[in-house]
Amino acid sequence: MKRLFLLVCAVFVSLAARADEGMWLLPYLQKMNIQQMKEYGCRLSAEDIYSINHSSLKDAIIIFGNGCTGEIVSKEGLIFTNHHCGYESIQKLSSEAHDYLKYGFWAKNNEEELPVDGLEVRFIRQIIDVTAEMTGNIPSTAKQTEYEAKVRENREALVKALKKKNPGMEIVVKDFFGGNQFFAFVKEVYTDIRLVGTPPSAIGKFGGDTDNWMWPRHTGDFSVFRVYADKNNRPAAYSKNNRPYQAETFLKVSTEGYEENDFGMIMGFPGSTQRYMTSYEIDHMLEVENPQRIFIRGERQKLLMEDMLASDKVRIQYASKYAVSSNYWKNSIGMSRGIEKLGVKARKQQQEESYQTWADANTMPQEGLQGALKLIRESVEGKEPYYASMQYISEALMRAVELITPARIATGYSEMLSSKKLNDKKKAEAEAALVEMMTKFYKDFNLATDRKVARRMFEITKQNCKELPSVFAEVIDTKFNGNTDAYVDYLYQHSAFSSLEKALEATKLAPAKLAQDPAVVLAGSVMAKMQELSGKLAESNEKFREGHRLYIKGLMMQQPDKAWASDANFSIRLTYGRILPYSPADGIRYNYYTTLKGVMEKENPESHEFVVPERLKELYKNRDFGGYANAAGELPVAFLVNCDITGGNSGSPVMNADGELIGLAFDGNWEAMSGDVAFEPEYQRTIAVDVRYVLFVMDKFGGAGWLLKEMDIR
Repeated sequence: MKRLFLLVCAVFVSLAARADEGMWLLPYLQKMNIQQMKEYGCRLSAEDIYSINHSSLKDAIIIFGNGCTGEIVSKEGLIFTNHHCGYESIQKLSSEAHDYLKYGFWAKNNEEELPVDGLEVRFIRQIIDVTAEMTGNIPSTAKQTEYEAKVRENREALVKALKKKNPGMEIVVKDFFGGNQFFAFVKEVYTDIRLVGTPPSAIGKFGGDTDNWMWPRHTGDFSVFRVYADKNNRPAAYSKNNRPYQAETFLKVSTEGYEENDFGMIMGFPGSTQRYMTSYEIDHMLEVENPQRIFIRGERQKLLMEDMLASDKVRIQYASKYAVSSNYWKNSIGMSRGIEKLGVKARKQQQEESYQTWADANTMPQEGLQGALKLIRESVEGKEPYYASMQYISEALMRAVELITPARIATGYSEMLSSKKLNDKKKAEAEAALVEMMTKFYKDFNLATDRKVARRMFEITKQNCKELPSVFAEVIDTKFNGNTDAYVDYLYQHSAFSSLEKALEATKLAPAKLAQDPAVVLAGSVMAKMQELSGKLAESNEKFREGHRLYIKGLMMQQPDKAWASDANFSIRLTYGRILPYSPADGIRYNYYTTLKGVMEKENPESHEFVVPERLKELYKNRDFGGYANAAGELPVAFLVNCDITGGNSGSPVMNADGELIGLAFDGNWEAMSGDVAFEPEYQRTIAVDVRYVLFVMDKFGGAGWLLKEMDIR
């Protein structure tokens, strides 16, 4: 393992020439990136961006919620992030009486800012390379079982030690390069987060599913929140006595704009990429995983949208659920299209052939590198009989049929509350938690909609899933002669989980009595089959993890002078490039920015995706752009930069050569949807909302100019 550790270090200090591909680790900017960044036009030092000794730009970048990025833009803890990142919170706060999704919301002062239950933000306080601590005692010839056991043991000890050194902090140890390198992240978690402002969905989601992943884009994808802290500026539960977080570092905002070829960089938390994916995995993605996801989600989304368009109540209830589903649904469509169109599999095969030739000639069999690709191939082949069914049950039943959720919650709590080990205080706390959980669930649950979805989901599951849960044979076939519609009607008519009131009564039943409820029977059957399939996939998954780790290790050894970038894993990264247009096809050249004129040209009152608010039309007609227009008198809306991002980067700041905020990253482009598997420098672009449009909407449209006064706007 020492040999590999030295190799990883050598790779990180390599300054080999490369393209713009790369989501780079902050501790290595000085050794790996800053020289090229300066050649591109960056005027900052590596220490300005990331420092272990003093405050730097890194300290203004936060994890927003469970899967997005945000940035602090004022000393008073003001947060910018995407509208779609804040969407779930906005939906939680919305009702038919206060429809913030449709009409937007702008606080007029701190007192009007709305607390968001369950929303958290995380600051990265320290980043530590812990590869030696995690792998130093593992033999280089260790098999995956031994390797993972040692890693678990070492992680437990390391986290314990770091928690002792950093009281009150969250410690996360992440692996990189398939488990060949490890970093520890010390995070400070703030839980009192409040909504400050959001544009209406007609601005924040303008273009909807039609424009998602597309360019030209005209979406004002932003929302505004604030972090609150106690009197000592430390994390604290919500309290009226809390005050705005006092930020030592926050991003300055530039309204000077940009030109083609200007430097741009993005710092944030990219979620997941698969740049080391093999041709075997691509076959699986194209033949099984993506087609099933596209079909199942597409069928559900059609039914949800029907009800959402027919009822404001249902629209509010299902807005966030629909958005989450449809985003990855369209991503899967674009991913398959891009991989096939751009010949990604053939390139992977060439890399694999080169690797295998090198490994056979330069490594010993006991090192495991020669057999890495064989392990990956066998793992993919081994999971084929089970994965498709597991995905179907997960997508079509567990996620799509919502009635299963409260049944699972109730079962877990019923067993807990019936235990004699709980004292009165613990029992009361558990009962209160159960009521709170159920109340939250039913707020955004519509029985008729879920029943309609369930009928379709059970139908397609029976038609397409080979490994069915026992409820199909034991209940649907036996009692309903295989008629899934009749079963679903019975399920929704006879289950106690059809409403909050009945569900809360059901939770008081003894476990044996509760177990007879049709939804509980269904939930138990589904979970049992998922457990069974998971067990059948265990051996294949272990083979894959070993093959993946060894393959990446071998690639790095094969090309030690190449500057390798680890796959995204929702850790803080920097990517940089230039503001550039692109040509998606012969005879077509896209400009690198869009303007408010394009919003007006796309208006379609017949489509809920392209409605333009009257106030926005009035401002456009009067050319009332304030000081936010560009030199040509246009109001910029969005722009392109050729940075390397993925999901999780949503809300990330796009910064200029001086580290000033010029936009918020919110999407990738359709022509490079294969980018998570293979970076496409000719086509790959990040789509960002221009900060001038953000400020214009806040100030001129939303009347929230008071917020701009606390920012440092250049």
